Amino acid sequence: MSIQWYPGHMAKARREFQEKLKLVDIVFELLDARIPYSSRNPDLDKLINQKPRVVILTKRDLADPKVTAQWIRHYEKQGVAAIAIDAQEGKGIKDVIILAKKVLEPKMAKIRAKGMKPRAIRAVAVGIPNVGKSTLLNRFAHKNIARTGNKPGVTKAQQWIKYGKELELLDTPGILWPKFEDEVVGKNLALTGAIKDTLLRLDDIALYGMEMLVQHYPGAISRRYDFDQAEETELSLPDLLIKISDKRGFLGNHERAAEMFLFELRRGTLGRFSFDFVDDELDADD
Repeated sequence: MSIQWYPGHMAKARREFQEKLKLVDIVFELLDARIPYSSRNPDLDKLINQKPRVVILTKRDLADPKVTAQWIRHYEKQGVAAIAIDAQEGKGIKDVIILAKKVLEPKMAKIRAKGMKPRAIRAVAVGIPNVGKSTLLNRFAHKNIARTGNKPGVTKAQQWIKYGKELELLDTPGILWPKFEDEVVGKNLALTGAIKDTLLRLDDIALYGMEMLVQHYPGAISRRYDFDQAEETELSLPDLLIKISDKRGFLGNHERAAEMFLFELRRGTLGRFSFDFVDDELDADD
């Protein structure tokens, strides 16, 4: 399963992002809490250079809380400020401001030392498609100023959002990188909806998702679809998809079963799962 997707508007978004960097104090790097490694643009370090940053793990309500805590500790060990939020419910939003102020305190101290009144923090939000940027901006703006949708490519233009007198936040369209060197990264992006489903075979993505759940979260599938847990490991993955199809009365319609499974997985109906683990990321860096 080879997955590549780099629409032309992303090249433009990348150029515009670089141009806007000089206007901001800090970068809010948004990552999907379920796949912090896979959802991280490997080109970003070069793009932002030495600009201060805060890593924001979005969709924490969908991710395994234990794994998310491990990622937060990992970033802290690397000297990177990180926080997990649930922008949909507004949980952790104010803590983002607190953390950004902490990161920028040395700069603000210099401003105060010169007798100048500190101004609002100017930040830019960047991340892959469907990572939750628009939902975050809507929370900061206290209204639906940014379009949202559970599909990639919704945000197409840049806009500034003001959060009281504390923050001015610049939104950007989601930016993917031209090529996924790691096949697993592409699969994880597809599994969580960062890549348009129309470009893929849903049954392939569903089979991969089932494989991950059977390996890391045994019993999750059988509990949801009401069959014996032993069948999860006894059945092949295609047969497991057939089992789900039969349990839902789809009469062998595997595509419909795959679509339903992915829908329920992505919205958290099956449970809170992570698909990137700290050990995997560290191994990749070695």
